[in-house]
Amino acid sequence: MPRWQEADVTDVIKSLDVSRADGAQMPLAQTGVRLRDGWYVTRIAGSYTLSRHLPARFDLCASTRLPRVKASRLARQIRQDLWRELQGLRGFSPVVEVSQDGDSVCVRAGGRLMSGPATRSAVQRIEVLLNDPARRARWCTWARVGGQG
Repeated sequence: MPRWQEADVTDVIKSLDVSRADGAQMPLAQTGVRLRDGWYVTRIAGSYTLSRHLPARFDLCASTRLPRVKASRLARQIRQDLWRELQGLRGFSPVVEVSQDGDSVCVRAGGRLMSGPATRSAVQRIEVLLNDPARRARWCTWARVGGQG
């Protein structure tokens, strides 16, 4: 990315606000947002979010729990599988949020829809993806805390 575009992105990020879980607003620049290969990474109080657009929005989503693993690696793997599953859904942009919760992580996967409301079948496809034992095993192996996948 050319230097002038980096400056423009930084200015935009500094001017945005996000809502915290308690409903309070805070400047986006204080949330640990950074751009990585066209994807926004947001770290807020034990939560890691990977999204294509800011602010991250869940127009459709499903959630699951997994053993404690590296949030960044887990989010990337789930995002890739989510995109493979729903790339035919017009206007879909994946979002994955991983929150640490003791000895496990809570994963919320879904995304933004640019056209139309979410359908129940799309949500069911996300639920099936998140509960697929083979994928869960692969994600956990790749993102395990003890070393490289």
